Amino acid sequence: MKEGAPARPLLEAVALHKSYDAFSAVRGVNFSIAPNSYVTLLGPSGCGKTSILRMIGGFETVSSGLLELDGTSLAEVPANRRPVNTVFQSYALFPHLTVEDNVGFGLAYTRFDRATIERKVADALAMVELGPLARRRPRQLSGGQQQRVALARAIVNQPRLLLLDEPLSALDRRMRKDMQIQLKDLQRRLGMAFLHVTHDQEEAFALSDVIIVMNHGRIEQQGSPSDIYNRPATAYVADFIGGANRVGGRILEVANGADAVTATIETPLGRFTVPGVAGLKPGAAATLCVRPEQLAPAAHGAFDVTVTHQVFRGAEWLIEARAAGDLALGFVLRDGTLPAVGATVRLAFDPAHAWIAADAAPEA
Repeated sequence: MKEGAPARPLLEAVALHKSYDAFSAVRGVNFSIAPNSYVTLLGPSGCGKTSILRMIGGFETVSSGLLELDGTSLAEVPANRRPVNTVFQSYALFPHLTVEDNVGFGLAYTRFDRATIERKVADALAMVELGPLARRRPRQLSGGQQQRVALARAIVNQPRLLLLDEPLSALDRRMRKDMQIQLKDLQRRLGMAFLHVTHDQEEAFALSDVIIVMNHGRIEQQGSPSDIYNRPATAYVADFIGGANRVGGRILEVANGADAVTATIETPLGRFTVPGVAGLKPGAAATLCVRPEQLAPAAHGAFDVTVTHQVFRGAEWLIEARAAGDLALGFVLRDGTLPAVGATVRLAFDPAHAWIAADAAPEA
């Protein structure tokens, strides 16, 4: 590789499709995973994310398209010969085996001698901080400890890629947060690529270097957590990630700069000139996106709203309101006087912190 050239992806998917009879679960997706990265497939149930994971793991066949690992096609490689391991949602531990026997189960079918197997198992348990519990059985462990046993079993063979299928969904909120920290720390210490599937956006943001947002078998957007949150490519992403206020409108003008796009959009709330996604065209329908925390009461604001609900969230209030007839909006209030239900409030936002998104992702 030439100096300065980009590193080859560890895994690459090109025009990847998966169909079950007449139903298309995955519709021509393209993405890549860099070595030593933490990538999350994020989306609601039925969006195709688990089908992608299962195709990579070899548990489902690829209907069409290309999957390559380290530059080699996975098409003819059976699941047990792929340098890929999976951590399942259910953990899939053997209840009659000890922790160390669960972790070393797959190694028993290799050519490693007993001493090597014992060392690898001990190393894997140390990595997930479970060495002292090696002789216990799964029923004697907490949910978080069982999850770490499943992780140890998955990493004991040092796979090139670790697949995690909703691995934290069975844990309570507190344990889930603890495991998020442990998962990210483990990935950094191993220097291994993780591909994580979840519907939980908070989980995705806490763990990921790259998030791939999916909807109806297609990729809506992929990028860093910051890009996904602050610059949603579509109205769907703006709503799914953080619940942005979405105001439909029509593009009047577009200014394409060297590094950014700025557009003027006409909406029921007024006319605004704000940054936007690439590809906007004058006359096209688009969506103005403003996060609730970016809207604030102002004496000389841009528009009036009528308060409909107040939701206490501990450090702040979420105020739900209506504007321009029946347009639902939300804004955050951290201090100041709490407006009563039915009160009229004038709101404003900094145009630099709003965003214009496309109404839909382009067809594959």
